[in-house]
Amino acid sequence: MTSVRAADPARPDLQLLLDAQLSILDPARPAAVARQHARGRLTVREALDALIDSGSWVEYGGLAKPAMTGMDGAADGLVMGTARVGGRAVDLVLYDYTVYGGTQSAINHLKISRMFEHALRHRLPVICWLEGGGARVQDMSLPARGPTSTFVTFARLSGLVPTIGIVPSRAFAGHANLAGMCDLLIAVRGSALGLAGPPLVEAALGVKLTPEQIGPVEVHVQTGVVDLLADDDSHAIALAKSYLAYFGPATAPGPAPDALALRTIVPESPRRAYDVRKVIQHLADVGSVLELKPSFGKSVVTALTRFEGRTVGVLANQPLHGAGAIDSAASVKAARFVQVCDAYDIPLLLLCDTPGLMVGPEAEKTGLIRHSGRLLSAIANATTPMMTVVLRKAYGLGYYIMGSQPLDPAVLLAWPSAEYGGMGLEGAVTILHKRELEAIEDLAQRALRHRELTERFKQEHRAIEAAGKLVYDDVIDPADTRRLLLNTLRTLEPAPPRSGRKRVIEPF
Repeated sequence: MTSVRAADPARPDLQLLLDAQLSILDPARPAAVARQHARGRLTVREALDALIDSGSWVEYGGLAKPAMTGMDGAADGLVMGTARVGGRAVDLVLYDYTVYGGTQSAINHLKISRMFEHALRHRLPVICWLEGGGARVQDMSLPARGPTSTFVTFARLSGLVPTIGIVPSRAFAGHANLAGMCDLLIAVRGSALGLAGPPLVEAALGVKLTPEQIGPVEVHVQTGVVDLLADDDSHAIALAKSYLAYFGPATAPGPAPDALALRTIVPESPRRAYDVRKVIQHLADVGSVLELKPSFGKSVVTALTRFEGRTVGVLANQPLHGAGAIDSAASVKAARFVQVCDAYDIPLLLLCDTPGLMVGPEAEKTGLIRHSGRLLSAIANATTPMMTVVLRKAYGLGYYIMGSQPLDPAVLLAWPSAEYGGMGLEGAVTILHKRELEAIEDLAQRALRHRELTERFKQEHRAIEAAGKLVYDDVIDPADTRRLLLNTLRTLEPAPPRSGRKRVIEPF
């Protein structure tokens, strides 16, 4: 944080500066600090200390003041600057709730725009501490000043550098706009977000609501707006630091998991569910899995992981939910995850166990035709390396999307439990043998015959038979999966540093 030395008695101008520097720090503002602590929150200076590497802070605009005569507030409610986080250079912007509720003013809009332009020019990741109620209406005008460039400049960072937003309590209006554009959004339990706060909602709808009634964090977790839910401010900071580390150079190899456990995680019966998270945990370095949006689009799992220290993005079907069928929510979640990995050249691992896309009238009401197309488009146009492992079901368009041959994965492997088909095998039997089955009047006999035909069909489509037709590159012992993936990764050289943006990441 700011370092202040004793002044030279002969230099009153220096003493004036040192006094001004001290006045914006927590020790000079005990009442404001006490109010923030009473809310159960860290001050922005405390949050900053927890985020950054010690001794690396350079503050920008710390002496800024509100434009409105008669108003005062430390750094005009926005603490910002450069530092190192986990050894990596980062730009940070933190709204100070103790200064007019963290509101956005004419001056702090100029400040934050300056920081975003700095990040754009120097290609630095950005961490935003978003706590406040939007515009400070009485202090939003400067002579001859047009609309702020804050949001446009921040939007231009998309796909160029990682952007992380943290919402510790309340984020409304402009704060929520910034939150919605972040690659990763972390919110603390009990927080609230919304594009309009209580005053505007009351003016527009004639209804008085609290911030928590307008946009409780639980709603945003369920809709996928919030990527990670933190227990408190300190947990949110730890999650932000953990996420950012996946976008740096490879780390030291982590402990290897128990590979033999992979032989027993997936049940032989395709009707039995299992948690695909266990597969991921026994493939990646121990303790390296960070799952994103775990409460949204639950029929897929999206997670950042490490394989011998190298970051790998994992997209996996989740049989615990809808048997792993891909619905609209899963499509949207997975498509954006693929875009993030592709933008930053993170290799992808697709773990396929899906009966296909979700079917039926309710699925169609969600726009699945468009959303599933969005997912396929994201994967088909990604140029980051991709590897596929078929764990069990590989049916229809679901398999086509989840790393099939036409998508040209670097390696396409299957476990012995894998089943391949243009559609679910039981459904295929019903269609292909319709006349034969309908001719059997006894329903019990018809069901028996259907099971016999299905079993025969399954034998014809089992993994080892499909490999004989080059559907897969190889069928492997599950215990060998990590070793083979690591060997494949070693043939895939990391992408060289980029001079510009590879792709824009669509706002979620």
